[in-house]
Amino acid sequence: MTDVLVPGGRDVRATLTEPDAETDAIVVACPPHPQQGGSRTDSRLVAVADRLRENGVACLRFDYGEWDEGYGEREDVRNAIRWATERYDRVGLFGFSFGASLSLLAPADLDAAEPPVAAVAALAPTARLAADLDAVRALESLDCPARIVVGERDTTADWKPVVERAAELGDENENENEFEVVTLSADHFFVGQTDTVAETIGPFLESALCEE
Repeated sequence: MTDVLVPGGRDVRATLTEPDAETDAIVVACPPHPQQGGSRTDSRLVAVADRLRENGVACLRFDYGEWDEGYGEREDVRNAIRWATERYDRVGLFGFSFGASLSLLAPADLDAAEPPVAAVAALAPTARLAADLDAVRALESLDCPARIVVGERDTTADWKPVVERAAELGDENENENEFEVVTLSADHFFVGQTDTVAETIGPFLESALCEE
């Protein structure tokens, strides 16, 4: 593991895990709400990072900078993506809870000059962080495959609007991107199911990022 300082004007510290063999693929992992103890050491992020490393994909888990109501945190994600695209050919995005919403928001509505994201996996996203931080609306401009994973007993996050819109987009024939919804028998925190989370998120990202 390597410590990384993500450039961009905010104090964003990260941990980079890489497989033993050289890789051109990386996933940027976004933690849950920092005011509720969310950090790069979150067990769900670590489990996914370990799974990716074992299968030839690097992972950058980071901590957000100073709390900024979701706006600065969205920029932290974008800066982490920029850091990754300067060093790897293919970049995926993964987030849990607050981080899941940001993983949908950060790559949406970017201009052509911004680094592309190859795939997004969002675990237990909430529909909206603020009036103009709407994860449901962000799905419509997301230009890559996405997998939304939720717990059927989750009463913490307002995830149903995200799932409903993702299902609609997945059914639209004219939509060239793949939108998948996976429901697990779990609550918001997936207690005791970090391995299940890793086996649900990891293969999707590996398939999108790894060349045949």
